[in-house]
Amino acid sequence: MTNQPAYDLGAVRRAFPIADRVVYLNHASISPLPRPVQDAAHEAVDRLANEPMSFFVPASAGDRLADIFTRFSTELAAFIHAARPHEVAPLTSTSAGMNALARAVDWSPGDNVVMCDVEFPSNVYPFMALAREGVELRLVPADQGGLSLDALARSVDARTQVVVVSAVQFLTGHRADLDTLGAFCRERDILFVVDAIQSAGHIPVDVQATPIDVLMAGGQKSLMAAPGMGFLYVREAVAERLRVGLVGVNAVEGWEHWLRYDLIPRQAALRFMMGTASLIDMAALLASVRFLSDLGLANIQAWTSHLAAVAMDDLSARGYEVITPRDPALHGPIATFRVPGSDLDQASRTASAYLAALKAAGIRITRHLDAGGWPYIRLSMHCYNTEDEVLRVGAVLEDVTL
Repeated sequence: MTNQPAYDLGAVRRAFPIADRVVYLNHASISPLPRPVQDAAHEAVDRLANEPMSFFVPASAGDRLADIFTRFSTELAAFIHAARPHEVAPLTSTSAGMNALARAVDWSPGDNVVMCDVEFPSNVYPFMALAREGVELRLVPADQGGLSLDALARSVDARTQVVVVSAVQFLTGHRADLDTLGAFCRERDILFVVDAIQSAGHIPVDVQATPIDVLMAGGQKSLMAAPGMGFLYVREAVAERLRVGLVGVNAVEGWEHWLRYDLIPRQAALRFMMGTASLIDMAALLASVRFLSDLGLANIQAWTSHLAAVAMDDLSARGYEVITPRDPALHGPIATFRVPGSDLDQASRTASAYLAALKAAGIRITRHLDAGGWPYIRLSMHCYNTEDEVLRVGAVLEDVTL
């Protein structure tokens, strides 16, 4: 290898048992758990079996599971540089968070929400469903694989209430300019909502320095934790404008007084809590955040963006049409190319042959389809992958006989 990350790559690889068996390049779908995360989940299971109330006692030195809800909000707030812990709450999935948000905005018929036309369905469907209430969903054609300021400026008007953007697009790998888009929305009092599921464990974010109103991420992708647990950030001033449609038992002030029914919402993101979250998955996510923080997100970003560039250079040299932006400012840990073919049927057969060859070579990767059904193959890297691993993809495909 000609390059190395700022951390000890060999030591990091030892935290991933899967690296001994396969080349795993599918982190944008679901990531394997590093050993510290496995250990934390096992410890939480043991705690539930033997001392379940210890999750709720006051925190003490050396006990990373005590007072877990407070610890979760505090550590995740620090992770994204939120101003206050209560601006962060546990979240089961990005879909749950986006649906809760879509139902919390004070819409009027004729209002609209804007996003680009390559967003993941989790971001599209909750707002598409508002059509019955007279809310318009405006899908902006992607510019270099994502939402650009020019495209956004042409699409908003005085009735735009919300703009949604993925920090990193799941298919194209486009990395959004959150600073510029967020500033544009803040100037116009438009709610700026960020899906960080593909970026939270790769790219540093400061929700105070960047004008982000709402940010959410499921834990199973870039955060390298278990499915079913993520986090939701809601800026405190924004939360006061939202009308929570679904109210959980612990989403109100004084929630410990079970028989004093009172709908006064808790502060900021805590008003979106929906009952007791999975303690095991909270422990796993906290462990992963600590693991990634120790490596340094800026270091992870530099390395995985480099790996994506290595993949794009190699695939382009082999004649593949890479759709991920080559500009280092516009891509992150993903590299995607179009499967060749004279028509859709041939491309689909080629994609199947490619995936079979990659699987036989011990490479785990995925295929995605565009709106017209054309297949693409996506490489998605993380902190422990190597240059040799990403270069194996093109080498294997070179030997595929169609």
